[in-house]
Amino acid sequence: MIQLLYFLIFMEMGMIVMFVFKTPLRKLVIMGLDRVKRGRGPIVVKTVGGTVGVVMMSSLYNVMSIQKRRIEDGEYVNPTDQVLSAKSLLEASLMGFSLFLALMIDRLHHYIRELRIRRKGMEAVKKQNRVFEDVKAGGSDEIKALEDEAVTLREKYKKLQTEVEAKTKEANNAEANAVALKKQSEGFLLEYDRLLEDNQNLRNQLQSVDRRLSHSGSKKVM
Repeated sequence: MIQLLYFLIFMEMGMIVMFVFKTPLRKLVIMGLDRVKRGRGPIVVKTVGGTVGVVMMSSLYNVMSIQKRRIEDGEYVNPTDQVLSAKSLLEASLMGFSLFLALMIDRLHHYIRELRIRRKGMEAVKKQNRVFEDVKAGGSDEIKALEDEAVTLREKYKKLQTEVEAKTKEANNAEANAVALKKQSEGFLLEYDRLLEDNQNLRNQLQSVDRRLSHSGSKKVM
């Protein structure tokens, strides 16, 4: 389960990196997401996300149950409970992180599409502006009407340019978030290695306790 979650997280991080850098793979990823968001794709994605969310809540509930049982038992700490608690907490953290990355991918895809639409609109406005400037030598009434329309188009162009700059800024912020998430993922890997080491130590302690119990039982039998 944990290996699968790590694979999913690395795959999502790879998609985010593809969004950040303009490469041929970026176009393929965008086309793939466009197809996923058509038809029944959104329903399937929401179903999978909801399922992961439910499993994450179940893992958190297990951690809380173990902590509650630990408080009720006093200072005695069961090594098995410690292992289960650490594993459930790690799984819940990875599932939450994967859902967050999925949300980031969805937002990045949305921003990139918006930027493409705005740029196409700007190009159309520029072409119309050039046409109006070419026919500016017509009658005075026609010139006045064309000038008014040109002013309107220039205002639209400025508005679109402002929106493009805002979207570009959001995309840059998303890129900075992607770098921060990469560093956070490295921290998760280090935490996973530490948990594996703690798990092994707890197993050794548990085996030692079992041997002592077996030895004590054999002495009582004798």
